[in-house]
Amino acid sequence: QMELEALRSIYEGDVCFRELSPVSFQYRIGESGDPKAFLIEVSWPETYPQTAPVISMDAFFNNTISSTVKQSILDKLMVEVEANLGTAMTYTLFEYAKDNKEVFMENQPVNTVTSVSNSIASGTPDVPASKKKDKKEQLSKTQKRKLADKTDNKGELPRGWNWVDVIK
Repeated sequence: QMELEALRSIYEGDVCFRELSPVSFQYRIGESGDPKAFLIEVSWPETYPQTAPVISMDAFFNNTISSTVKQSILDKLMVEVEANLGTAMTYTLFEYAKDNKEVFMENQPVNTVTSVSNSIASGTPDVPASKKKDKKEQLSKTQKRKLADKTDNKGELPRGWNWVDVIK
């Protein structure tokens, strides 16, 4: 219970951390656009922390990672689990993975979807791509006027434009 509260307070506002249930957590190591980013899922069994937590990398986010790299990451994390058995270790595992991300992913080949789409785009003529760039969103005069009324002199919406008015 104490570790659950600690995790919630430590990772409050962190977009990489996700609590799936009170005993199951996910943490994304690396930025979302990074080809070497991966997702670790830690679940606590009933006898945790005396027994090892269940560590999984079966999330769809990890589909681009080869199975040998996944297994090596899991093996290295299990070594860390053995060293911390009997103590609250979820935070320690996430931080260990963040610190050793480059070492974990050194054998991962960098063949991402973006490189595939770049090769596809280079094989097709550039005419359709330029047409898409030239096409702008057409606004009527009233739509333009409403947009100008909402924005400040820089064209940005004012702070709090989407806040909910509790009194109303």
